[in-house]
Amino acid sequence: MDIGTMGITSVAAITVICYLVGNAVKATDVDNKWIPIIVGTVGGVLGVAGMYIMPDFPATDYITAAAIGIVSGLAATGANQAVRQLNE
Repeated sequence: MDIGTMGITSVAAITVICYLVGNAVKATDVDNKWIPIIVGTVGGVLGVAGMYIMPDFPATDYITAAAIGIVSGLAATGANQAVRQLNE
């Protein structure tokens, strides 16, 4: 799988969108334990959508696109935790 510049950019975009979704969910009454599941699901949906919308998306099948999206969503949770740990 050749990941070009646009492919990496699209994956980073999914991560940023999932990060924002996670922050939005955190502002609600939803228990924080559900945030990784929510952002992983949103990432999976965005990954499959990205396969159709972005011509250089680094996946050509549903499973790979969903996996890229889920990992990107979970990376957003990891980035949030890393920033949080560094501030403490």
